[in-house]
Amino acid sequence: MSERVILHYFNGRGKMESIRWLLTVAEVEFDEMYLTNREQYEKLLKDGSLMFQQVPMVEIDGMKLIQTKAIFQYIAEKYSLHGKDAKERVMINMYCEGLMDFMEMMMALPFCVDRKPQLDKIKAKAIERYLPVFEKAVTEKVYLVGGRVTCADVLLLECTLMLEECFCDILRDYDSLKSFQGRMTSIPAVRRFLQPGSKRRPIPDETYTKTVQEVFQMKIQL
Repeated sequence: MSERVILHYFNGRGKMESIRWLLTVAEVEFDEMYLTNREQYEKLLKDGSLMFQQVPMVEIDGMKLIQTKAIFQYIAEKYSLHGKDAKERVMINMYCEGLMDFMEMMMALPFCVDRKPQLDKIKAKAIERYLPVFEKAVTEKVYLVGGRVTCADVLLLECTLMLEECFCDILRDYDSLKSFQGRMTSIPAVRRFLQPGSKRRPIPDETYTKTVQEVFQMKIQL
């Protein structure tokens, strides 16, 4: 039996949440080691566990992986969630990188003193750049690439749910995306992840932001 996957991050969403989502869809059990103080972070540094002095860090298959995109792609490859050939994978990667870029704007929200300008920026980018692309991509298609669930679908679901937390009616005019959400949330593992008590982290609160700032000794650090 292989060792369980261990996630090293804060008790909050941030850049680890997409990894939690992907492991959940792959039906991989994982444990978490939460960073709660500066000393824990310094120990990881001293042990040589953080190549670029950054988290997320994931222990999997005897490795200590960092860099969110690298971790995400490794898990996707390992559990057949990354397309069947190079052409599918490059499409998946384009979708994923676009989504990750956009989601970083939402990850910054808890650290904004005045949230309104950031919220306005997020909404404008969503409507002008991102939602039309994905509405078109899932119109008359079940999933984004290759007719089956991939990591891009997982990321798109996470992103649209985050958007609805910020703007409850933002998908009102995007029928295909709403249908896509319905298909994804009907997957048993996803349905369980959306239930109270799962390993899905709640909307970031003041405790999360203070912990991040204290651990990194910085004003803002995602």
